[in-house]
Amino acid sequence: MAIDLQEVFRQPASEWFTPRYEDAAAGTRELLPLFGPRAVFTRFIAPAHPTGAWVDYYEKWPFAMVPANDRLYDLTAEFNPVHHAVVSLTTLGKWGPDLAAAMNGSREMVLTGVATDCCVLSTALAAADAGVHVQVVADACAGASDRDHRRALEAMELYAPLIDVTTVERVQRLLASRRRL
Repeated sequence: MAIDLQEVFRQPASEWFTPRYEDAAAGTRELLPLFGPRAVFTRFIAPAHPTGAWVDYYEKWPFAMVPANDRLYDLTAEFNPVHHAVVSLTTLGKWGPDLAAAMNGSREMVLTGVATDCCVLSTALAAADAGVHVQVVADACAGASDRDHRRALEAMELYAPLIDVTTVERVQRLLASRRRL
């Protein structure tokens, strides 16, 4: 699962710029061939008409109130167009029926992407609650800041063994050992 690798988080001029976005993208690129067509990308998009607490959210971030097809919400060029499933949702967490369907019944999830302290965290916790074993690839994720990234990883480590915080190298080794079996 590649969470929200979009222009809105890559562009330095964006109010949602994620400083280590390129690190998360690089880790995702490295892992992508190991998953082939099973890889799933997600996109955060704004709702047409925010409701509830989302009204206040978009009052704080009015620049983000653009249609889902706005370039701001495009996956970055290296991932767009991708030949994988893409789940677009108006929520920070991406776990739900759409993502579950895109996973074709798998109960294992490897998460990369941005932002560790927001969309990755929200997705990981909800998926774990649904009984999915989640591996969060720390060096293929990036947060709003290094401190926020570390704090989110520390919070997710509290959910072990439902959530494992891992690295690109460990995922590569694990998948290689499974292929040898």
